[in-house]
Amino acid sequence: MADRNAPGRFITFEGIDGAGKSTQGRRLARWLEQHGVSVCLTREPGGSPGAEQIRNLLVTGPAERWDPWCEALLLYAARRDHWIRLIEPALARGQWVICDRFADSTFVYQGSAGGMCMAMLQRLHDLALGPVRPDVTVLLDLPVPRGLERVRDRATGEDRFENRARDYLDRLRKGFLDRARAEPDRIAVIDASAAPGEIAHAVLDELRARLPRDTASWPTTAP
Repeated sequence: MADRNAPGRFITFEGIDGAGKSTQGRRLARWLEQHGVSVCLTREPGGSPGAEQIRNLLVTGPAERWDPWCEALLLYAARRDHWIRLIEPALARGQWVICDRFADSTFVYQGSAGGMCMAMLQRLHDLALGPVRPDVTVLLDLPVPRGLERVRDRATGEDRFENRARDYLDRLRKGFLDRARAEPDRIAVIDASAAPGEIAHAVLDELRARLPRDTASWPTTAP
């Protein structure tokens, strides 16, 4: 877990591509800043200069460019740089860090869908980051066909994972839901097929319920 002595909070958004993680992360960040909370908005893979360089290796090129082991090793190299250079210092300053993807994505993409041993992935996580994990993870759950419809409308060039077979994408969604069932105290599942405003309300409701001492003074309005 994020350092309990640090005054900041570490919030992550997870889900399949097209679920709206970036949109809801930005929306939450704006709302928090409007209500006096200092925010660091970031993403994975990436977030720090070194991690952004590794990101380019991971998200471009053919789907078979790397095997799951290579992907996991690259991801944890990027994640450690991201943690020590950006996330940990921001938390120590009292900021709320909002991150589009974190370690759950590796356990799902390379583990549940990619076939890597979960115990080995956990060992890799422990070696790179120790006990680090988010305070709250928001899982935006969306059926795969809806996610594919949404990503077809954007042209980023970062489509290596989106070009995988449909059964792989189905395993991704199931993997995220399995992690939510295994860690219900940390992971909040929200229906990502709802309207953006409804999703934003649900995200704030989950943060209020899971971090009551931090959110007691928040207004009842939502983004």
